[in-house]
Amino acid sequence: MKFISLKSRGGDYMVIAENVAWLRAHEHGQTKVGMVGSDAILVAGSIEETAAAILAG
Repeated sequence: MKFISLKSRGGDYMVIAENVAWLRAHEHGQTKVGMVGSDAILVAGSIEETAAAILAG
């Protein structure tokens, strides 16, 4: 199980990489991250930056 750190404007998240289901561009340079079995979270950064963080995790 790999945990990755995703930065957010309201507080940072530690998520399990395998639980990420989808990414969607959001306003103000943020990305919505869909999580398996949970609500989406809003993180700072573009889709490309978020995907790179997940893949590098």
